[in-house]
Amino acid sequence: MSRIGNKPVPIVDGVKVSIKGRVVTVEGPLGKLDYEHREEVTVALDDEGKQVVVTRESDERSARAFHGLTRSLIANMIQGVKEGYEKRLEIVGVGYVGAVQGQELSLRVGYANELRKKIPTGLDVTCPDQTHVVVKGCNKQMVGQFAAEVRALRKPEPYKGKGIRYQDEHIKLKPGKAAT
Repeated sequence: MSRIGNKPVPIVDGVKVSIKGRVVTVEGPLGKLDYEHREEVTVALDDEGKQVVVTRESDERSARAFHGLTRSLIANMIQGVKEGYEKRLEIVGVGYVGAVQGQELSLRVGYANELRKKIPTGLDVTCPDQTHVVVKGCNKQMVGQFAAEVRALRKPEPYKGKGIRYQDEHIKLKPGKAAT
């Protein structure tokens, strides 16, 4: 039995969940999200409308896999429209700076040209100072994907630690050739 899939998802105050066919729509103060679940599972509201219940049709491997996944995605949607998600990035290096210009994030991170990354709709990207980038949004997948793409533009290198990293990320530095 799926431990995660069997737990009902509580609906917090200020969030409205509606189900039409296989499409689950979640609305809250921070936005609106839609998810079309697979046909191996069934999503329904309980009698009072206070929680979402996910059940599976059979005990096949694919149905068991999508049972817990669907429940987790709906829980993430409810948390996202209520509280939102946030990833913080740190830019480390001499002369490395970042700034938001319109709908683009521009980064100068040691290359000859300035890197520009278009900000997707639905995300709020800010730079509180030149060495920090904050990505906020109600869709957990979009926030994480955009933060990972920005980090991939200049990964932290292992000798001095220069590059773009998550704020709480620890980089294990290698000793140089002078350490022998």
